Amino acid sequence: MSELIAKWERALAARPENELARFSLAKALFDAGRHAEALDHLRQALERRPDWMIVQILIGKCELALGNTERARQAFERARVLAVEQNHEGPREEMDQILAELPR
Repeated sequence: MSELIAKWERALAARPENELARFSLAKALFDAGRHAEALDHLRQALERRPDWMIVQILIGKCELALGNTERARQAFERARVLAVEQNHEGPREEMDQILAELPR
């Protein structure tokens, strides 16, 4: 996993404006359990593209993994809105399920 992280770190260093490289690095960090680092990159990606639904979903998952339930809920609710606006039925259903299972 560290090779994949290093690959995307190099790609992002070479082209800091590359949104896909930033997302790919964030996803690799997320998959490695490095949620706080992933969250930083995901937030930067979302600043550039506020309608990026998958980034919003991963922000929620990072927040949840970090124990920030209320922030996770807010991220998942925003992701659900984006899923509806963008006609993505699968992600909308996923957000409905996650939101229903989140503790209040």
